[in-house]
Amino acid sequence: MATKFLSPKLLNTFPSFTRFLNSASTASLAAVASLNFDEKPEPAAVEKQPTSLKQESITNATLDLDDHQRLFGSIPTLNLLRSSANLGLAANERFVDFGMWIMNSRLMETSLVRDAILKAVRHTFFQHFCAGETTEEAADCVRRIHDKGFRGMLVYAVEHTSDNAGCDRNLEGFLGSVELAKSLPASSVSFVIAKITAICPIGLLKRVSDLLRWQYKDPSFYLPWKLNTLPIFSDSSALYHTLEKPAPLSPKEESDLQLAHQRLLELCQKCVQDNVALTIDAEDTSIQPAIDYFTYSSAIMYNQDGNPIVFGTIQAYLKDAKERLFVTTKTAQSLGIPMGFKLVRGAYMSSESKLASLLGYDSPIHNSIQETHACYNDCASFMLERIADGYGAVVLATHNVESGQLAASKACDLGIQKGNQKLEFAQLYGMSEALSFGLRNAGFQVSKYLPYGPVAMVMPYLLRRAEENRGLLSTSSLDSVLMGKELKRRLKKLQFAKSEMASPSSMKIEIGTH
Repeated sequence: MATKFLSPKLLNTFPSFTRFLNSASTASLAAVASLNFDEKPEPAAVEKQPTSLKQESITNATLDLDDHQRLFGSIPTLNLLRSSANLGLAANERFVDFGMWIMNSRLMETSLVRDAILKAVRHTFFQHFCAGETTEEAADCVRRIHDKGFRGMLVYAVEHTSDNAGCDRNLEGFLGSVELAKSLPASSVSFVIAKITAICPIGLLKRVSDLLRWQYKDPSFYLPWKLNTLPIFSDSSALYHTLEKPAPLSPKEESDLQLAHQRLLELCQKCVQDNVALTIDAEDTSIQPAIDYFTYSSAIMYNQDGNPIVFGTIQAYLKDAKERLFVTTKTAQSLGIPMGFKLVRGAYMSSESKLASLLGYDSPIHNSIQETHACYNDCASFMLERIADGYGAVVLATHNVESGQLAASKACDLGIQKGNQKLEFAQLYGMSEALSFGLRNAGFQVSKYLPYGPVAMVMPYLLRRAEENRGLLSTSSLDSVLMGKELKRRLKKLQFAKSEMASPSSMKIEIGTH
């Protein structure tokens, strides 16, 4: 690869970087975060809560989510029927459980059965939630949604890789996504999405995460391979994954880590060259520290001149999410590094809770959905206030109608112009269509998360959507209700048209006009 690995010594020659970030404690980071702010915050400002997104603060009726004709009027009837049917199936927990059992069973080892199942998936859930199998199909999908006023977040849907050869292949796929974005109409693609698990072996990510956690516990613990980065942990972060001092990386592990850095830097350089923003997706907490390390060390190198190219992801269902967002953003701002974040609620609820329980610890996830909603809204409010002050960028990836309404109102209250390039709303392709159309109609930039690739390759993504979103799909019925109303409206219109044509008076008029 053409990209050379940048050693810590080389990075130390860059201006404005401070070496102590590699092992600093939360207290020292808080001190740094209080430096060089225009508003000259008090020492405890890092812990200061943002103005909350409260329902009483809504003063502008920015979203109309009641007019089903305006929301879904542009969707062909066949597509509307297909979407309604797929959402209904995905909301049926028994159907989802049966489907997941089949996909994880030995039946998939029989080629005829596997082919039949993948064909069925291709024409149902894959078609509904994914942009296609090839770059050409993904490009067509981007054009279709762009005609409806949305932008695409291109997701070459590979993840969890165990060897360097696989990581190299995945990198080519990500680079292809950037090429695809460059070839499409201007502004039709908002981001290319990448997973670090696809370009760094999963076992190495666990090792690096263990070492980073131990260094946070013991700042004197030296990691010779570590690049400059932003804060990865906070005092409320769960550290139970690493209970004993881990062994240093072996020479082979250090070499593999260097290769992984090279892959990410090559991807970042391609994004800078083609002016395409890159968002790094979040994963489960066992490997998230390493993912944040990769993300932040790259952001330090490539986010310049007020333009964040590399975005991280914050999962608001984690108890430490808000504190980590605050301290990381404040520290980046103090160092003149523009940071962008995608805010999500989270997608590993079942696995996180099970692991914590097995280890005898409290779940790192908020104890109630209300606490998660409050955390998400506070994080959104914090980032919106930063944007209003001219710093950073945010993607508010949410399917929650109230969060969308509150954030839209907050943006209006802060004077953030609709269409501001630093604010993007986003929903998964095939989900929360009413919210997406409502935000679009209100004038905001809205993206749809578009995974693409061969059906077999995308299956892990689809299985996770089925497992983690079953509660969302079964309880959030807004799309289904509004789609049903729109279908009924069309049926009544069709029946009225038929009755008019069949009436004697209509026939006389028609005859008389010839």
